[in-house]
Amino acid sequence: MTHDHSALLAQLDALKGADTANVFAELIRTGLQALIEAEATEKLGAGRYERTEQRTTHRNGHRTKTVATTSGDVEVKIPKLRSGSFFPSLLERRRRIDKALYAVVMEAYVHGVSTRSVDDLVGALGVESGISKSEVSRICAGLDAEIARFRERTLTHTTFPYVFLDATFCKVRVGAHVVSQALVVATGVSIDGSREVLGTAVGDSESYEFWREFLVGLRGRGLSGVHLVISDAHSGLKAAIAQQFTGSSWQRCRVHFMRNIRATVGTKHVPPVMAAVKTIFAHTDPIEVAAQWDQVTDTFAGSFPKAAALMESAKHDVLAFTAFPKAHWQKVWSNNPISVNRPSHDTITVAA
Repeated sequence: MTHDHSALLAQLDALKGADTANVFAELIRTGLQALIEAEATEKLGAGRYERTEQRTTHRNGHRTKTVATTSGDVEVKIPKLRSGSFFPSLLERRRRIDKALYAVVMEAYVHGVSTRSVDDLVGALGVESGISKSEVSRICAGLDAEIARFRERTLTHTTFPYVFLDATFCKVRVGAHVVSQALVVATGVSIDGSREVLGTAVGDSESYEFWREFLVGLRGRGLSGVHLVISDAHSGLKAAIAQQFTGSSWQRCRVHFMRNIRATVGTKHVPPVMAAVKTIFAHTDPIEVAAQWDQVTDTFAGSFPKAAALMESAKHDVLAFTAFPKAHWQKVWSNNPISVNRPSHDTITVAA
């Protein structure tokens, strides 16, 4: 794609005194138009007024099309042909919004922004024609389809020895209402060590039935080779794991357990109690880890009986990781990587 140098300089001079927003809009228009002309030339086999043996037809004027961009509305000219038809691939028929603005609309939609606010946002970006509720829905239908394909994809391409399960409650827009629902996430570590989000689901609660349905779905999509499942100690989740992953071990999330221990002691005692528990995980030998656990439990028995009782009952579950390769310990003793990367508590929009 080439431009006459003097023409470009003249265009730059004309833009120097213009408003910044208008400058970007004109630059986008110029770029789009140049790409359209280049594609038309390729289709025709010849440029404007050019004689070549490859020419298939001739231009026959043009028609204008308004395209909404993140810098406002711009008008481009689409060449018409004497025979056949032409429409640039960088645009889409019956679509007046460019891909960048599409991304803005979808991002707002994902964060639960109302249709009216999306229209205001688009207007603030210089798109005077605005955007209708139906157009927002049409734009985001493609996003919903992509998410559905991701959530329904097969998991037979590899095995996942380690599976992490976590949940958080967030505000969810269902139709015209905003309600609190559980967002659950399953992440797997494959046989080659790579991490992959296996699935997500939104439901009314963290009940056994909800978790069971979620895990049945993962297995139905081909999840296999699971040796260890890492999660918190929610009773419904534990029961669903035991039923769906018979023969697999269960690791009680260390981070969640530490929070449970913290809740059994007074605020002023939290630092020394936490420090004592952490000494357990400083050891690298399974026997030493278990011995240190017992020692800390005995130490707590007199001053912190609730903490000692919790440690006594949770020992096997929290130390399940010690039966696996030492190189994996720090990766599998907690589902905290999911907690760290969990979505913020913005409103999430789901299908009604």
